[in-house]
Amino acid sequence: MYAVIRAGGKQYRVAPGDVIRVEKSAAEDGKVEFGDVVAVSGSEGSVVRPDSGARVVGTVVEEGRGEKILVFHYKRKKQYKKLRGHRQDYTAVRITEIAFNGQTFNAPELPKKEPKVKKAAPAEDAHDVTPGAKSAKKKAPAKKAAAKAHAKKAPAKKKK
Repeated sequence: MYAVIRAGGKQYRVAPGDVIRVEKSAAEDGKVEFGDVVAVSGSEGSVVRPDSGARVVGTVVEEGRGEKILVFHYKRKKQYKKLRGHRQDYTAVRITEIAFNGQTFNAPELPKKEPKVKKAAPAEDAHDVTPGAKSAKKKAPAKKAAAKAHAKKAPAKKKK
């Protein structure tokens, strides 16, 4: 089951449970409804052009800004260069419901996230009583520098 919706001048193929990024849109209480449904898949893989009763509902997952795009204008031989950057705002929406012709298809519920339990720090050796004392770990011996080979100098010429 999927639907094709139009949002922000683009078309998206969505199914219940999908997460899509659309251009920044106003959300009421974290819910977004897409009324402009272009097509809906029916049973057995057939695609139906729905009447005005079709709708797609989603919940807002995240709002943010996309990657920076550099826009560079240049005219040769005229000493004209201009560099601008742009970051497009977006809203990430999780599709929760597709409804048409009296049928509704809902997304499965997301599992609840449980907080992670932190592990306790390993205890110091029991025989080491003094606080701040270093454990008796042996360090690897330091590496020795390689001996340099000296080049022989030519004997100096004697002056007469």
